Amino acid sequence: MKAEHSSEIVEGTLDHPLLETVEQEPIYLTVGVEEKLPVGKNILYGLQHVLVSNVWLDPVFVAALIGLPMALAGNMVNAIFIAAGLVTLVQATRLVKLPVVQGPSAAFDSLMISAGRDNGLAAAGGGIILSGIIVFILAITGVLGRLKSIFTPVVSGAVIFIVGVALSGFTLFEFLGGEPGSETFASPSVLLMSISTALIVVVLTVFGKGILRSFAFLIALLVGDVLAFGLGQIHFSSVAEKSWFGIPKFLPYGSLTFDWVTFATFFFAYMVAVIEAMGVYHAAADMVGVKLDAKKIRYGFSGEAAGSIASTLIGGFPTTAYAQNVGLLRLTGVGSRHAVTVAGVIFLILGFVPKAGALLVVTPAPVVGGLFLPAAATLIYSGISILARMAKNEANFTIAGLSILLAISLPPIFEGAAGFTGKFLSNSILVGAITAVVLQLVLVNIPHGFKLLHMKLIKSKELGG
Repeated sequence: MKAEHSSEIVEGTLDHPLLETVEQEPIYLTVGVEEKLPVGKNILYGLQHVLVSNVWLDPVFVAALIGLPMALAGNMVNAIFIAAGLVTLVQATRLVKLPVVQGPSAAFDSLMISAGRDNGLAAAGGGIILSGIIVFILAITGVLGRLKSIFTPVVSGAVIFIVGVALSGFTLFEFLGGEPGSETFASPSVLLMSISTALIVVVLTVFGKGILRSFAFLIALLVGDVLAFGLGQIHFSSVAEKSWFGIPKFLPYGSLTFDWVTFATFFFAYMVAVIEAMGVYHAAADMVGVKLDAKKIRYGFSGEAAGSIASTLIGGFPTTAYAQNVGLLRLTGVGSRHAVTVAGVIFLILGFVPKAGALLVVTPAPVVGGLFLPAAATLIYSGISILARMAKNEANFTIAGLSILLAISLPPIFEGAAGFTGKFLSNSILVGAITAVVLQLVLVNIPHGFKLLHMKLIKSKELGG
């Protein structure tokens, strides 16, 4: 019924249906968005959001592939935790007031890695901050809100779907223990950890009730870590070496520099993150039965832009709304924004306590892959669910089909290509999002605008006659 209702609203309008629907009762949740829970449960639910998000994986992954020294790598992790914590906390309590977790966008990972390998992190910082300032101005003035006609179900759904596919590649890399040819790839110990963890999540979320369903990810993490410890895959020496308290360094990569190519690629990535976040806000609002109005959009993107600028100044990179945590809402049935507030506090603690962050990082990659696999699958379904709300016409079929097709097929061809072309076309999220937006403008918005203009001219002539 809900999907049918939304589809009716889509017909004949360019506005996103999730911005226009009236407030509805959530159909997926057992705990509502404003429901307050006992402190103990709030902490556990918040911890699940922390563990399911890849806030703690992205900076570790990026730093490792760049080859950053330990001090800079640790600084990047701390910076991301602090930025994610601050933005999550402010968004959940003051701005959008939705159960949405903030963290580093996958759209920036490959760009940060490329910049780092080329010794261009200072230029990356300059491009990110300028992009953040532009997005902040567009958000606070309401321009982004007025662009909502671009972010239709076909665009938002396609981008969420593509993000899920992109996340699944990283997830399966962790799940299988690397790539073919590596020593750990698909080894018995790796598969025992990853498959066991994933099965626990799937079984508990599908068949579990009450506490078992709500804490499925936390239970799976504990079981996976116990298995890993028994197999000798968890080592705590790195935890002992970390200090109890630390503050990220200001501009750790040196003074900011500016490069037009770097700025352009990061600005495109920023706009992709905006589209991704718009889709996440839509999905979260729809799931908890809250109307997503222009004010929430304006506040939400202003908060994200400010947080991204602050993150970059202390060695991190931009944050955006996390789609996989919206998938967690559906899987656990817990939609309380107060649990997300606790997640923000936990991120802040991890940001200032390197030893606590290191304790999370020791979780073996196969266990992490086992946790993410069901979340990535749910994310893909969320994209399909949003796509199902679009008006069924050839223009939308073309937008969805081409954006997803190009996002999947182009990046492998251009992987390793140099310059702006390589940076852009090797990023599946960038390719898919930009394709979807351009096609939306060319096939829908511009023709619709001309049609309205033509009708106004005819009406004007009739009145003049």
